[in-house]
Amino acid sequence: MRLHGVTVEATTTTVELGGSEEKLPNQTHPEAATQTRCHGWFVFIWRLHMVVICVQNMEMKRKFVNKDSNKSYVPLKKVKKGEPDDEQKPDQSTKTAEDKHKKAKEEQTLSKSLLDTSVSWNAEEVIASHLGVPVWAARNAVRLLDEGCTVPFITRYRKEQTGGMEAQIIRETLTLLEELRAVETKVKAAKEHISEKGKLTVELEKALSHAHTLQEVECLFAPFKTGSKGTLAERARSLGLEPLAVLFSKGFGTNAEAAKLVQHDTKDLGSVKEVLEGVKHIIADMIHKDPEIMELVRSLSRKSPVIQLHSTKSKAKKSEPKPGTKPEPEHKYETYFEFQRSAAAMQPHQTLAINRGESHKILAVKVDIPKKLEFDIKSRCLFKWRVCNMNQDSATVFTDAVEDALSRLIIPQITRNVRSELTKEAEKSSIDVFSKNLKHLLLTAPLKGSIILALDPGFSHGCKTAIISVTGQILATQIVWLHGKPNERINQLSVLEGLIHTHKVEIVAIGNGVACRETESVVSGLIKKSFPSLKYCIVSECGASIYSVSDVAKAEMPDLDPSLRGAVSIGRRLLDPLAEFVKVDPKHLGVGQYQHDMPQSQLKKALDLTVEECVSFVGVDINTCSQCLLSRVSGLTASKVKKVLEWREKFGPFICREQLLSVKGLGEKTYEQAAGFVRIHSLNNEDFKNLSPLKAASRKGKGKKKPVAEYKPNPLDMTEIHPESYEAAQKFITMASLSLKDLGQPDFIKKIGHFMSSIKSLEELAGRLSVGVPTVTLIATALQRPLTYDLREGFDKPLFKQNITDMNQLQKGQRVTGKVNNVTHFGAFVDIGVGKDAMVHNSNMRLKDTGRPYSLCVGETIEAEIENKDISKGRIGLRLIRLI
Repeated sequence: MRLHGVTVEATTTTVELGGSEEKLPNQTHPEAATQTRCHGWFVFIWRLHMVVICVQNMEMKRKFVNKDSNKSYVPLKKVKKGEPDDEQKPDQSTKTAEDKHKKAKEEQTLSKSLLDTSVSWNAEEVIASHLGVPVWAARNAVRLLDEGCTVPFITRYRKEQTGGMEAQIIRETLTLLEELRAVETKVKAAKEHISEKGKLTVELEKALSHAHTLQEVECLFAPFKTGSKGTLAERARSLGLEPLAVLFSKGFGTNAEAAKLVQHDTKDLGSVKEVLEGVKHIIADMIHKDPEIMELVRSLSRKSPVIQLHSTKSKAKKSEPKPGTKPEPEHKYETYFEFQRSAAAMQPHQTLAINRGESHKILAVKVDIPKKLEFDIKSRCLFKWRVCNMNQDSATVFTDAVEDALSRLIIPQITRNVRSELTKEAEKSSIDVFSKNLKHLLLTAPLKGSIILALDPGFSHGCKTAIISVTGQILATQIVWLHGKPNERINQLSVLEGLIHTHKVEIVAIGNGVACRETESVVSGLIKKSFPSLKYCIVSECGASIYSVSDVAKAEMPDLDPSLRGAVSIGRRLLDPLAEFVKVDPKHLGVGQYQHDMPQSQLKKALDLTVEECVSFVGVDINTCSQCLLSRVSGLTASKVKKVLEWREKFGPFICREQLLSVKGLGEKTYEQAAGFVRIHSLNNEDFKNLSPLKAASRKGKGKKKPVAEYKPNPLDMTEIHPESYEAAQKFITMASLSLKDLGQPDFIKKIGHFMSSIKSLEELAGRLSVGVPTVTLIATALQRPLTYDLREGFDKPLFKQNITDMNQLQKGQRVTGKVNNVTHFGAFVDIGVGKDAMVHNSNMRLKDTGRPYSLCVGETIEAEIENKDISKGRIGLRLIRLI
């Protein structure tokens, strides 16, 4: 019997049910036949049921697998009665509303998962690779910076955690960290923007996640950035030409398709030519913003050796100088009137000079890009879009669009990128040189124990004088006219001699401004005539006039005329350079190149970090330092310094570092960062013995009062040892069989040296003291120094003179001595005592005895040979002989 394709015979039938077998006997009776037919139906229905269960199990398994693999899954659809299946449907590509909804939901889920993914790189690993330091050290440095630790604190007191990273490396770590985090923020914003447009793919997300620089992110993000409505491409898009442009870019566009969009009464759509012109503008924009082409342009812009920078003398009308400033002299740019060099070989100072000359319209600058480079870019575009496979109309339009993109968009962008990269590198290099010069200037050795006569030279307004004591106090001020008529000059010289006699002046400090040369001649004559033991020194007065009218100067010298304040500043710069120079904005100190052309925020940040590093490492006496000096200490802000000074004025001098904790507004973190850099030098050992412990006023906290602290003098407060290491330092002194009360005494220092020489291993000693080896080294070094030790004593000292040499007397080959006043990328400027700085060019900066190149630093004293001189331009060239 056949039922729906299944034959049921009245014979013995074997039915498999769940893996078991059941035999049905032969039956010939009609009732038996009926039972057999019923049993056959039962078997059929049972088998059909098992098939349905298997199908459901397979479907659930596939759903589970697709869920884990993040692949889209479309469930099986139930076919309604009378509805044709997919094979019977006339249009297989047509999708139901339900399918579209599910696909949109899947894309949204995918976009969300991509947005949740952070950048693929780790900032600490990138920093470690870039700076060549261990990853663990970079990780610790980043953590310390995030915790609010300052560069000086990390450099000196956290060497164990950073592997002894120097201050410069810590600063670079900070800069790189800020740049990388800016990239991470930019990547997140770009992903969100692209995701909102529904165009974030897995490939694009990976590319963004691997980007390390803002330029890379911009390159990837450019195609999705909304353009300006004023661009040709956006105007064409607003006319509805983008779909046609896409059709042409794929090679299927025709002029007939363009003719359909012609609207004779609409601007830019009046003819097929105008429509095709709009299409070209859109395609040109697509080519320009293509990630591959943008990467090619960016790589070519990285100072490609085939790209030349060409500058000539400008024929444009010169720009008018700002009121109160002199016009820029053209002879300073003679070198660049016919100048051509590859971008790869450009030096930072050349870039900055050309930029400044161009801004004053003295120079005209052009970036020369070889035709071969243009041809290579064009070929890349034509190959990428497979122009050879396009129809004739599309190929013609696309080729014209490539030419338009090249001339109007790509080449100008390469030009801008080359100039921008050169300028950026030059600015960074210039700021580095400026910071290095500033550091050497601030660490110039102070002149201790001498009474100074400071002279601020002048003609019509006279020479301003100020007598400065050994502690920086103003003993006398007066104005003398040393360059007037002969009779008046004699009387004024007697006044100057009287000041020197009365106050027993030992050193004369002469500002290097107007009338410096003439004033130097007068002082040199006085030394020969009446004061053979007197010496003089030329002091930079850069920024002195700005300081003299500042709020700081008014607060320090309220009753003094501003012109006389400048003389006081000149004298104090010789007495204690660090304490005086911190009062002046670093960019006015005259130790850099093109500092006024630099990005002021970057310049200020770099210089502030340098000043903070110098002040912190030298240390300040918290009982005598000025507000300006104290505000540069690590961890102290202007508001906190104000509170410290108010506390000092109200309660008297600090007797220990720990008292800083009693100042309102200074917490444990501030104390940790600042304590190691402040000193209590104003209290000697006898003072410590006579002072009784002080109790700090209790401060109310939340809930309970804080316990009253008892502060005692501690000799270690006069050293660079941090309070957190006092316990280890005390153990160290005990192990050396010494007493803390003898700290700084010659015998104490000698015995510490003997103890250190007897130590077999620093690691063993560090283990016994429960600190790291760098901390042990710091403790041992600090205990071997006298209490009056000054870090700057090992740096270059001022150059003192007793006679003068005239520039006209200089001869080629003559040997002179001088002090380095400034260092640039192309050479060093040296004061040789003729009223005009001479220059040692980089090509002449080799030590004569070894022949090796040497990099001079601000403050160094050298012996040099006169290479050439040009009196009309005031130029003197030197060749380095040796260091003094």
